[in-house]
Amino acid sequence: MALDTRSKRPPVAVTLWKATIGKKIIMALTGLIMIGYLVLHMAGNLKIFSGAKKFNDYSHWLRTFGEPVLPYEGFLWILRVVLLGSVIAHIAAAVALTHRSHQPHRASKKKVLGRNYVTFTMRSGGVILALFVVWHVLDLTTLTVNTRAQAGHPYENLVASFSTWYGNVIYLVAVTAVGFHLWFGTWHAAQTLGVSDAARMRLIRQVAAILATVIAVGFALAPISVMAGVVQ
Repeated sequence: MALDTRSKRPPVAVTLWKATIGKKIIMALTGLIMIGYLVLHMAGNLKIFSGAKKFNDYSHWLRTFGEPVLPYEGFLWILRVVLLGSVIAHIAAAVALTHRSHQPHRASKKKVLGRNYVTFTMRSGGVILALFVVWHVLDLTTLTVNTRAQAGHPYENLVASFSTWYGNVIYLVAVTAVGFHLWFGTWHAAQTLGVSDAARMRLIRQVAAILATVIAVGFALAPISVMAGVVQ
């Protein structure tokens, strides 16, 4: 009997990761997951305008969702793990693509400068968002840096966080970075995935701008309202 000397094919995930288009697909899919999370998180934050009871009830519902099939906070931990995995995969793919990329020798100065601006905005925005996630966890999850926080009072803790000037500065800088990251990321991803039709790109840019604005403004409403005394 002849031995099969053919090498085994690598797993599909490995093949996908090694290919440039595979990394772009990973960035697109993980980006969609994070956009979905941002929309849901923004909608939850806007419940601050419904008052303390409804906001706290909503927070409690998130922690008990899926019981008794899931343990207490099981649903939240699933979300956190999926989100963390998406962030890691997104960053890894972005870094790998950056190493592979190179500027065309015949690119015009205008195009190079435009691409450099987008690249700088995306990279700096990514760093700002990564640092903000750490701050956000310490502020409203572990309550480490929120000096007036009380366990079990999410509405009051959110208002306390937005009652400090530095908390608002950090938050507003982060949501601004989110807006630019979404705006550039959405249409740039479509472009790198092969969308070249001018009419479609214009539509994608418009949709990206609207989506980025809605999410950035939606997140900014809560801290601005606390600063203005609308929410207390």
